[in-house]
Amino acid sequence: MTDLDPADGVRALELDRAHVFHSWSAQGSLTPFVIAGAQGTEVWDFDGTRYLDFSSQLVNTNIGHGHPAVVEAIQRQAAVLPTVAPAHANLTRGEAAARILALAGSDFGKVFFTNGGADANENAIRLARLTTGRDKVLSTYRSYHGNTGAAIVSTGDWRRVPNEYARGHVHFFGPFAYRSEFWSDSPEQESERALHHLERVVQAEGPASIAAILLETVPGTAGVLVPPPGYLAGVRAIADRYGILLVLDEVMAGFGRTGDWFAWKNRDLNPEGIVPDLFTFAKGVNSGYVPAGGVVISESIAHEFDERVFPGGLTYSGHPLAMASIVATIDAMRDEGIIENAARIGRDLLAPGLARLAERHPIIGDVRGLGVFWALDLVTDRESREPVSPSVVGALKAGLLERGLLPFTADNRLHVVPPCTVSDAEVERALEIYDEAFSALS
Repeated sequence: MTDLDPADGVRALELDRAHVFHSWSAQGSLTPFVIAGAQGTEVWDFDGTRYLDFSSQLVNTNIGHGHPAVVEAIQRQAAVLPTVAPAHANLTRGEAAARILALAGSDFGKVFFTNGGADANENAIRLARLTTGRDKVLSTYRSYHGNTGAAIVSTGDWRRVPNEYARGHVHFFGPFAYRSEFWSDSPEQESERALHHLERVVQAEGPASIAAILLETVPGTAGVLVPPPGYLAGVRAIADRYGILLVLDEVMAGFGRTGDWFAWKNRDLNPEGIVPDLFTFAKGVNSGYVPAGGVVISESIAHEFDERVFPGGLTYSGHPLAMASIVATIDAMRDEGIIENAARIGRDLLAPGLARLAERHPIIGDVRGLGVFWALDLVTDRESREPVSPSVVGALKAGLLERGLLPFTADNRLHVVPPCTVSDAEVERALEIYDEAFSALS
């Protein structure tokens, strides 16, 4: 931590409030948290106060803050070739694509690089429509796919409603056993009924009009909704039955978050081993050190464009600084056992630790997740499962900050999403802070 001047913190806030327009916010009432620096699992302000970052910013700093190998790779690339047009070949871009495809497996042949998750989903939708000659895209109400034209309309939550300018989008209810839309009384029944609902939507919309089913493998912002047994395999079967492509959004769930390289590769989520036709990534591929995302394209879809022009492109597709950070991130994750650490932390520490919290605090109605991807559903009482008010979540957030933890909250939930590099001691410290903050609420 370098020399810090509290006056710089005041200046940062003044400049922000005078000039910066924030996303998803009414501008007049904002008082954003000012971050001066970060390293590993911690961030700090200009007063030198340190906080455990159990938000991973926007659930994307999977390798932690300031990983030296990734920082060095960006610096080294900047000194050699800081930018290049996407039409040219570049060694670093090729290395990044090769590493991603090696992780994805032999079913996949190419990577189309984008600037982030939203335009990754945008281009996955474009590929599906062009390949099938169909228009409609089906996605769930409990989802977030990004804030570009088709991606935001694929999104199911409230952010879609003021932005519905794109065509051909249909929504359905995915499984969520704790707040079931299907009156189910077990995860297996939830899966069966959700699949029946999806197939009926497909039939009612006209299968020959549907290009793709787009799913977050594990819906993240919607509440870390781990799919119940058989659901992913059932969706794959429905897609195959009607000639529909399956697109999995791995923007938040990928690159270690669930304790595997990709959530769809995680055998706890996908024991049948189903494979999507396309999947998207961003966030954890390089922890957001440089904006990057992409679409991983199956061999069969990639070959559709051997003689046919793909009508899409981005000036910064495969930007060399982003590519260097991807190569370094994947290498470091493999060499340092970071994926394995995320799986162990979830299994041995977070799962039992969050369960103990729920035993102590009746406000916690449900605990769900895996790896370093968890959510606590907060309720007024466990019998009714009525969500707590925004004021309660606000008080909890303030209490966590006071105790030195930067949280991620959404609606009536507290998401527990530290970097994949988090240590045992940091998890234990965080669990103590959560316990104290929940106790203070009551």
